[in-house]
Amino acid sequence: MLNVKSRQRWLTKANKVLTIEILALQALQTSLAVDFCDVIACILALKGRLVVVGMGKSGIIARKIAATFASTGTPAFFVHAAEAQHGDLGMITRDDAVLLLSHSGETQEVCNLLPPLRRLGATVIAMTGNPHATLAKHADLVLHIPVTQEACPMNLAPTASTTAALALGDALAVVVLKERGFREEDFARVHPAGSLGRKLMKVADVMHTEVPMVTQDQALRDAITTMSSYRMGITGVQDHARLCGCITDGDLRRILESGDVDLAQPAAKFMHSMPHIIAPHALASEAIRMMEDFKVTSLFVCEQTQILGIIHLHDILQGGLT
Repeated sequence: MLNVKSRQRWLTKANKVLTIEILALQALQTSLAVDFCDVIACILALKGRLVVVGMGKSGIIARKIAATFASTGTPAFFVHAAEAQHGDLGMITRDDAVLLLSHSGETQEVCNLLPPLRRLGATVIAMTGNPHATLAKHADLVLHIPVTQEACPMNLAPTASTTAALALGDALAVVVLKERGFREEDFARVHPAGSLGRKLMKVADVMHTEVPMVTQDQALRDAITTMSSYRMGITGVQDHARLCGCITDGDLRRILESGDVDLAQPAAKFMHSMPHIIAPHALASEAIRMMEDFKVTSLFVCEQTQILGIIHLHDILQGGLT
């Protein structure tokens, strides 16, 4: 059982860490200036990719920055500083911008990349806590992180500095995505397996483009054959390529139960004249709501008078949207 003194001592130490990191972020916030804007302009104008490079703890932050950019519409990837010197430099082109992270600005593995990057002609961006270090002196653009005190009591372990670097990377990525007009739909496109991707799934993403369909003059037996071959429990009825009705398996059961069945009669006699339709750009979640409201399992997908497809409840559920 923890005693009160130990609990209070630990909370005091934790609060001190958070205070130091908050102060680091505040210092970073007040230091943002023209250099930050120059980097934004550089990224927006890129013909190639944003390559983010780091070593050690800075490498972990670099990997996350690259992932954030990639997931918000900017082609980006991470390269480990040591691996870059053993072949991974081949992934970088003169059209790329290379964001190098080193708080000291003197990390050997990072600084060793400066000569080959300069020869290659790629734009070099430094993110460092020392604007006078080797890295900053040989970079095209410099992002200064003014953190002098780490939360580590020995002022050694990267803590406040990595927090600030991560926050600065987020600031870059968010400003860029806003400038590019990146929308929820774009986010869903690059996160197809994520929860947001599923929520923003459109009808067109899961609909069938081969639609069970008969003309209104075709016999009921043709409608039954079509319904059986597509196995969706429904067939549409069209008049000159216009959807004018539908027949469901429930309708067939009721027809058979009536005892007065002539399979040669036209489908138009048995159809519902107002089939339920939905637009291809509607969200799949809207399709689910309509199916629940109308107590059906399928909707025809139409754009104005054109029949584009059909969507079934099972297709949506298989897509992970419930």
